[in-house]
Amino acid sequence: MTLDAAWAVDWVRRSAATVAEHRDELVELDRQIGDGDHGENLDRGFRAVVAKLDGLDTPPASVGDVLRLVATTLMSTVGGAAGPLYGTAYLRASKSGTASELGPDGVVALLEAALDGIVTRGRAGAGEKTMVDAWTAAVAAAVDAADHGAPPSAVLAAAARGAHDGAESTVPLVATKGRASYLGERSAGHLDPGARSSELILLAAAQAAEAAD
Repeated sequence: MTLDAAWAVDWVRRSAATVAEHRDELVELDRQIGDGDHGENLDRGFRAVVAKLDGLDTPPASVGDVLRLVATTLMSTVGGAAGPLYGTAYLRASKSGTASELGPDGVVALLEAALDGIVTRGRAGAGEKTMVDAWTAAVAAAVDAADHGAPPSAVLAAAARGAHDGAESTVPLVATKGRASYLGERSAGHLDPGARSSELILLAAAQAAEAAD
């Protein structure tokens, strides 16, 4: 089973639904160590993405086309750090998703490109209590699954589990990047909101892939 543009559209719609469902949770997580707008901004951004998808005359031809639409929409509608970070992630991923269908290696390449975009844009690395921690663990799990011959849906399921573990790993960390770093030692003991939203979005990707099987 390979993944195509229909999977990507389903991923986006599921992402919008889960972000809306967890909007208040993300707001609260961000309120604890940031400025409290992560859930609201991301919900507004994904609602705009879904509205653009609904308004298309013809469906997107490739995964890359879908992800490029997500990137440009999030960049123009999401404020704070989340818009540029997620926008760059989706834009980099779109450039690796130009094939009509993605196999396991294509999925890994897409996730690696997204992580590379976040790292480059945020100038952050693993262990700094950011969304990079979730994406780094997700990519490592995806690479391992693909190396063991897993199909795309299983690669994404592994990535989602990795993202969960990576997000949870941010709880004891002291932030050294972003607004949370202003709290110093007081940032420890809190789940990073960007890592949590990354976990939700990658779980949506895995669920869309499972539904496509």
